[in-house]
Amino acid sequence: MSEAMDATRALVARYYAAFNEGDVAGMLDCLSDDVAHHVNEGAVRRGKEAFAAFCAHMSDCYREELTDIVVMASPDGTRAAAEFTVNGTYLSTDAGLPEARGQTYVLPAGGFFTVADGRIARVVTYYNLADWVRQVSA
Repeated sequence: MSEAMDATRALVARYYAAFNEGDVAGMLDCLSDDVAHHVNEGAVRRGKEAFAAFCAHMSDCYREELTDIVVMASPDGTRAAAEFTVNGTYLSTDAGLPEARGQTYVLPAGGFFTVADGRIARVVTYYNLADWVRQVSA
């Protein structure tokens, strides 16, 4: 393995560790100032301020912990991917989605990253929204 690959894998692991700790500042520390955040089924958000606002909204509506995290990186360290399981509780109704009643859900998900200058410059998150809706509507 290359140093660049190891550094990228460590950066992405640190990002997800901060997520699991509810440490938005720790997540922001992993990101470039002009980060492009591609949300599943949503618009691209640009910059740390937009990312922080998204995190605040998410913590109002959801409590999530990621498990079974596997991080992979390209040899040059410029790209990474992660596969994980989202274990969540739907806390407060999110606009346009089913009513929240404290439902729990478990979803396979993934993330894709571009890394530049030791920071995450692009985050893309994917999960099956129809599966999530089915689980919280049951």
